[in-house]
Amino acid sequence: STVEREYKFTLKDKFLQATHRSTYKPQEKNPKGEVHDDLGFFSYHKARKQFVFRQFHVEGFVTQYVGTTISADGKTLIFDIESIENIGKGMRARETYKIINDNEFTETFEIAEPGKEFIVYSANQFKRKK
Repeated sequence: STVEREYKFTLKDKFLQATHRSTYKPQEKNPKGEVHDDLGFFSYHKARKQFVFRQFHVEGFVTQYVGTTISADGKTLIFDIESIENIGKGMRARETYKIINDNEFTETFEIAEPGKEFIVYSANQFKRKK
């Protein structure tokens, strides 16, 4: 797929908004191709002292992740699913962000069906355009 992502602070810089689009070309198992859009918001939950990431998908499901791990050097952040709306019960997901430098990071998205281990669903490397 081709991935486009934009991050910007919004609402008096209280939230970091992530606008995402993945475009999949037509292929044998999906002859029409596909466009996936989602909109996410990162925030800091003061009482919990944790980062929270809420994501709204064009397919109608909503995910809420909570920051579970920040590496000692602050360059790896792991967000584990806390809740999922409108998807099968027991599904789990994880987002891992690894900062490479000031202009580049990787993102790994993992999913796990009920009772199963995580598998990598997608892995992307992003570079700042501006």
